[in-house]
Amino acid sequence: MGTDVIHDVIGIGFGPSNLALSIAVEEHNTNLPADRRLNALFLERQPRFGWHRGMLIDDATMQVSFLKDLVTLRNPTSDYSFLCFLRERGRLIDFLNQKTLFPLRMEFHEYFEWAAARVSHLVSYGSEVVSVDPVRDEDGEVAFFDVTCRDTGSGETVTRRTRNVSVAMGLEPHVPPGLDLAERVWHNSELIPRATRLGEAGEPVRRAVVLGAGQSAAEAVDYLHRTFPEAEVCSVFAKYGYTPADDSPFANRIFDPEAVDVYFSAPSEVKQSLIDYHRSTNYSVVDMELIEALYATSYREKVAGRERLRFLNVSRVRAVDPGPDGGLEVAVEFLPTGERQVLAADVLVLATGYRPRDLASLLGEAAKLCLRDDGDAVRVGRDHRVETVPEVTAGLYLQGGTEHTHGLTSTLLSTVAVRAEEIHRSVLAGSPTA
Repeated sequence: MGTDVIHDVIGIGFGPSNLALSIAVEEHNTNLPADRRLNALFLERQPRFGWHRGMLIDDATMQVSFLKDLVTLRNPTSDYSFLCFLRERGRLIDFLNQKTLFPLRMEFHEYFEWAAARVSHLVSYGSEVVSVDPVRDEDGEVAFFDVTCRDTGSGETVTRRTRNVSVAMGLEPHVPPGLDLAERVWHNSELIPRATRLGEAGEPVRRAVVLGAGQSAAEAVDYLHRTFPEAEVCSVFAKYGYTPADDSPFANRIFDPEAVDVYFSAPSEVKQSLIDYHRSTNYSVVDMELIEALYATSYREKVAGRERLRFLNVSRVRAVDPGPDGGLEVAVEFLPTGERQVLAADVLVLATGYRPRDLASLLGEAAKLCLRDDGDAVRVGRDHRVETVPEVTAGLYLQGGTEHTHGLTSTLLSTVAVRAEEIHRSVLAGSPTA
């Protein structure tokens, strides 16, 4: 053991979800005597806070209101809010004058960094969790978990004991079968640093191909088109055209905290229908403003007689092979006819989404204590606590990877503050210091 201290909660990962939980804990502990405070620690593999850094395009905006920040839906008076951040930065009035609910993405990232710095005493950066092991007490109950992490710098390991674990590792990039990441094949999560390095190296980009039909794909197309003004940018997707995101008021209610209650208590077939009905709020959709901007750019280029922006719709990438001069040969199939064309490309960007990380590989022996439903998915309570075999009294909470139980908000920012409150309340209820 690295210490004799038993933590009330250890968070694995320190993105927005566990950041929101850390603030809830910090605010709870304020003005409480030491023996009544929650002892929390959050472990993060990265050397510093970072959230989708590879897609912080300078003019990209958030797709959720700034009021759905880390705290406001939980505690509107919190001084960890986005508005308090703006006030401290001296930009509050300037932001209000924009008359928008949707900040720049890079500004919201700056807000996250600001909040993370204020709770840095609760975080251990450069700490990669390698195992979570159940610990039994004298009665044979699993009352604790031992969380072992490796220092990413020194390689040394340390094990800490806790009564509860909050898993918020985020999602991992999805790479379609048959394709592999490489020097010239990127997932869009690495878009900006990869493109920057390519530009700094002075290597010509004559053609870039982007695979995908969602917001990230459209943003990547627009970014590459602007960043490499001599390059042709080809957007490849299986749809006929980009689908507009449904951000209408009634549809957006699917992200309300009350909608999580409805979804959680619904039969499995109703859950599936709700996902199917409202996929257009989040999956493989694009903001209408960006769709119109890309179309306008394409039309202008047709009028000018120099088309750098191409849309290969109803198509799929079928093969990627090395090309001459270190480039790529990307085989694209037009699905209605089966006809293939091979594009000589310098870059292929896979804007193909994300998927939940494998919980079993992280939890190891602890994963065997988790109950599963008929579809082999982990059973999770309304308070985001994993349902376990009866002899487990320690808590295991999931922040993400719970779409099957909690709906579309599982991986989004919409209810991050409310979810933090629910987990905090659940942890507090079982704490000996409560």
